[in-house]
Amino acid sequence: MSKGKIAFVTDSTVFLTEELRAHPDVYVVPIVIISNGKEYEDGITLSSEQLYEIIRTEKEVPKTSQPNVEQFKLLYEELKLKYDHIIAIHVSEKLSGTISSSKAGLEQVGLEAHIIDSGSLSFAITFLLEKGIELVDKDLNYKDIVEALTVMAKKHKNLILLDTLEQLFKGGRLTGAQFVLGNLLKIKPILSIGETGELGVLERIRSEKKATRRIIELIKESCTEHPVSKIAVANANAPEKAEALREEIKLLFPDMEIVIGEVSSSLAVHAGEGAIAVFWTI
Repeated sequence: MSKGKIAFVTDSTVFLTEELRAHPDVYVVPIVIISNGKEYEDGITLSSEQLYEIIRTEKEVPKTSQPNVEQFKLLYEELKLKYDHIIAIHVSEKLSGTISSSKAGLEQVGLEAHIIDSGSLSFAITFLLEKGIELVDKDLNYKDIVEALTVMAKKHKNLILLDTLEQLFKGGRLTGAQFVLGNLLKIKPILSIGETGELGVLERIRSEKKATRRIIELIKESCTEHPVSKIAVANANAPEKAEALREEIKLLFPDMEIVIGEVSSSLAVHAGEGAIAVFWTI
């Protein structure tokens, strides 16, 4: 075992690029999705296509649950034999209990590791993993990598636009009156995960066209003020929307790297089909 070998652990809210999926030092623990009393492992025993079919046809909205402690314990026991250090990067602690399970698994194994709260999800975690691997390749030591990623996790920005309020209503996050009123007024809330890692409504816009225009304005403001080199557009089975948004951003910032990816099933449960989200780091 080479000195200072580092493993990266994350959860399935992450968007995995082909490079990350194939990387030998990246390990993903699946979020649990529960539908009609059955438990599925995100991305393993339930595909996005299957989830959207469930959402379309079932009255009861699926639910999600963090991976159990035993899953993390087994993984950390395996990694203890092969690595000197572990860096775990997870979905915001304010959005999931995944970090709690990961910590408990580590404690049972007695392994030197560091857990980083991404303060976000999806591409925000992707960016952190990519940066961590880049720093490993540059031969930075474990503590310096942890410090750099911890700082980076505080610099994430995101905007989320839902296609429908139905999932929020089914999940109990909207009353019947709010759901009906929102649909009548064609309200398209722009959501964002803020500095505290909590999801909130940033603005309420009438019509998707206006909401999309406002998202582009907010991206322009941020990327003009800060030296942003990469933007990611995530979508829930809405590739055409994602591509259209990419083209709009490209008109503003021709040299910007803009990538597109699909959200995981565990996120689509809450966002609903047709949602899009934009991620960048300042």
